[in-house]
Amino acid sequence: MIEPNKNNPNAEDNLAISSARSNNTEKDAVIVESHSKEKSSPTPPGMHGDQQEKSENFGLEILKIVVLAIIIVTPVRLFIAQPFIVEGASMDYTFASGEYLIVDQLSYRFTEPERNDVIVFRFPLEPSKFFIKRIIGLPNDKIVMQGNTTTIINEENPEGFIIDESYLSPENVEHSPFTITLEDDEYFVLGDNRRKSYDSRAWGTLDRDSITGRVFIRLFPITKLNLFPGK
Repeated sequence: MIEPNKNNPNAEDNLAISSARSNNTEKDAVIVESHSKEKSSPTPPGMHGDQQEKSENFGLEILKIVVLAIIIVTPVRLFIAQPFIVEGASMDYTFASGEYLIVDQLSYRFTEPERNDVIVFRFPLEPSKFFIKRIIGLPNDKIVMQGNTTTIINEENPEGFIIDESYLSPENVEHSPFTITLEDDEYFVLGDNRRKSYDSRAWGTLDRDSITGRVFIRLFPITKLNLFPGK
């Protein structure tokens, strides 16, 4: 968990997401190691040589399957999709603690992130941690938060427009006066639980390079299984 921020009493609720990669890696390593250290046991009384050979061949086939699975899964986890588990209340009620998500890491290699995308990213102040938030501002936008509205001013909309935030629960809305103008490759992200989210209002803008991907599938709980949750 991130250390509580003195200026943000709810900081302890805002570590939004954790990766399942390290646990799976450890399991894979144990599986490979256990096979690599396996020693041939003496032939039990009554076991013929061909039976022992079949047993050894079976163990070798299992080892091959494990190694092949690692070879296939690792590139997928690194470059295409990665599982994460939500922690904390910063995205209530869109996402809740314990929900299991698959994050698409491939799409943003070919397209740019869009407003309202729910993304997972490395926390700029502590890159070993992952957060989940919603993109509100795009590069070169000016964001003005006032009352219960968020206005975007940019080159295409010099007069500004109010974004649709109907996904917010009334009890989670909190728009203290706030204004910021983004530079190239900067994004402004917020949690859907504005009262408890530790986001761009507190720690600043998000660089493009820090974005891991967008939330693609909610796998668990089964009753909430869907594609692109939060859209």
